[in-house]
Amino acid sequence: MLKVLFIGGTGIISSACSRLAVEKGMQLYHLNRGQTSRPIPEAVLRLKGNVRERASYEAALGEHNFDVVVQWIGFAPEHVEQDVEVLRGRVGQYIFISSASAYQTPPASLPVTESTVLDNPVWEYSRNKIACEERLTRAYRDEKFPGTIVRPSHTYDATLFPSHGGYTVLHRMRQGKPVVVHGDGTSLWTLTHNQDFAVGLVGLFGNPRAIGDSFHITSDEWLSWNQIYNFIAQAAGVEAKLVHIPSELIAAYDPEWGNSLLGDKTHSMVFDNTKIKRLVPEFKPKIPFAEGARQIMTWYDADPARQVIDESFDALNDQIIEAYSKAWPKN
Repeated sequence: MLKVLFIGGTGIISSACSRLAVEKGMQLYHLNRGQTSRPIPEAVLRLKGNVRERASYEAALGEHNFDVVVQWIGFAPEHVEQDVEVLRGRVGQYIFISSASAYQTPPASLPVTESTVLDNPVWEYSRNKIACEERLTRAYRDEKFPGTIVRPSHTYDATLFPSHGGYTVLHRMRQGKPVVVHGDGTSLWTLTHNQDFAVGLVGLFGNPRAIGDSFHITSDEWLSWNQIYNFIAQAAGVEAKLVHIPSELIAAYDPEWGNSLLGDKTHSMVFDNTKIKRLVPEFKPKIPFAEGARQIMTWYDADPARQVIDESFDALNDQIIEAYSKAWPKN
């Protein structure tokens, strides 16, 4: 029986991986502060601590050693540095959850493979993930610290609306209002259901061939953003009114939204999953986004408390659309 630790473990991706690890008979521990609204399998053992405070982190670990440790909440190289120091000699495999946004943006060629260079000049989040990977790679080269790098790409579940603005975008659709779509909506994107991702990640646990290597784990379905918004509208029972706005203009009005576009979603990103399938043959993504959109709609409609409208974001959409209409009136 594999003894596995998730640092974090209660997020959208990690919650699905927790369920699958328990189903496969692994002894799973979570190390976190114990603050979550997501259901956790009863079999999960809790280690309460704050990994941002080293004394708390070490106290929570106690005398435990683990076959596998997955770092879900590492966002800066000092987080990886601390893990290397604390877990040295106590872990058989350390898996760092990075991000596919670390790949070259825009990519020089498609589909993206694990040999695609890491280079994101726009998004600080991605640059920090690259720095984390570099620290872990150095630890493997210098001392054979047993690291594995995994890069998800826009992984979702029923609770995550896949575009900036969340439920407010759906509300606009249902009110018959136009919805902002970056660019011309034809760039290709990859949305991965968390249950599909879990099969790939858990399949790497304890696999010696994965140590010292990197993998992305994504869906094989490639969709344009126009298709993504239209699948959402279909699930909501309405027709989407899409207004295409240059990403640069969106960034001028909202830098945070703009950076997530210019540093990631503006550019087509599709992936070759040959490498993960070679090590984990059971990884065969099964949930298309058309089904995922229906799950999202069911989740929101099940509880009015989830239907939170961001009035400022709603107004921002109107403002951007009006500005663009004045600058580029239809003939």
